[in-house]
Amino acid sequence: MAPSGSSLPSSLGRTERMVLAAVAAVLVVLMVWLRGGLHPEAPLERLARQSPELTVALADGRPTVVEFYADWCEACRSMAPAMERIERQQRGRMDVVLLNVDNPRWQPEVDRYDVNGIPQLEFFDAAGGAVGRSIGARSGAELEALSSALVDNTPLPRLAGVGAVSALPDSDTATNVAAESAAPQAGPRSHG
Repeated sequence: MAPSGSSLPSSLGRTERMVLAAVAAVLVVLMVWLRGGLHPEAPLERLARQSPELTVALADGRPTVVEFYADWCEACRSMAPAMERIERQQRGRMDVVLLNVDNPRWQPEVDRYDVNGIPQLEFFDAAGGAVGRSIGARSGAELEALSSALVDNTPLPRLAGVGAVSALPDSDTATNVAAESAAPQAGPRSHG
């Protein structure tokens, strides 16, 4: 028996102390994992990491939401949990693609989609056609309404900062239209 003035750790044997240390380490790892990692931006990082390639998403027959974001963007980080929830709810019916504007790899897409503010969302139908754009932070309810409209193939809801995207004519069509408008008009002339 231990003397009455001794502390608990000295009364434990080496094996018991090792078991307690192992249990404490497992509890710490479990707490960190349940909280989503060590960083507050963990949902944004998870979404970006599991995001499919843009070309694959646009060709797989499902509607797609593309989010242009940056790690330092507070609005992007605040939207991330709702985006992650949408991605889980719509998995297999809709793709969520994240493209970091600070990554030079995505510069052609940043230019192509005229990204001038983040977060910027680009919406594509199941055929890969652009159907809308949203600039600025969105609430979870707004994101759910937008994703539901994409999945249901219905018009995007009317929200401030959300607009439809119209297709631009290809270069041959644009050249023909310009040539026709510049050509002199044939037809009856009035002489007056």
